[in-house]
Amino acid sequence: MASVRFPDVQDRPTEFLDFTSLTLDEFQQLVPPFAAAFQAPRATWRLDGKPRTARQLSVYQNCPLPTPEDRLCFLLTYLKTYSLQVVQGRLFGMGQSKAKQWIHGLLPVLLAARRPLGAAPTRSRAALAQRLGVSEADAATVVAPLAEAPAPVAAAPAATPASPLVPMTGRNGASSAPKTLLHRPPVRAARKKTTRSKTSCA
Repeated sequence: MASVRFPDVQDRPTEFLDFTSLTLDEFQQLVPPFAAAFQAPRATWRLDGKPRTARQLSVYQNCPLPTPEDRLCFLLTYLKTYSLQVVQGRLFGMGQSKAKQWIHGLLPVLLAARRPLGAAPTRSRAALAQRLGVSEADAATVVAPLAEAPAPVAAAPAATPASPLVPMTGRNGASSAPKTLLHRPPVRAARKKTTRSKTSCA
């Protein structure tokens, strides 16, 4: 099965940027911490999350992602396109279950690799203020307008009727669909006895 590999796309900078959202230089800066973050837990844990008991980590001959560059390209492509796992697996030469295993195994690795670079997502205003080098009040002015700004409303021309989709984009109210009762006795749709026809030929 043909698949995408890092050497295939590294010579085409525009396509590489389309796949990963990174330039080749940015990608190369991320590879060493990503490789180190991948190797560290593999001494004691397998990729599927089970403890490593018998043998050490080794790259087998038909591994779908043999190099750190291939692993990082695989994960960044998934995060950029957010394709179905079966599509992502097919693109990189593996089945859906293996693609799922690699995705869930590599996501924490990417986060761990971005922390030393100062590129990990922040979860608080204090961390954002520290990263931006501003006070927490200034960081609040950056974040608050994004959350509180009303969405721009485009006025429809008077001659055209309102779109039928407009009412569906409002807030969801209570559903008018009938509720399914889970603890209801079963209903039989067939008769218990066979009824003979009165217009029988015999």
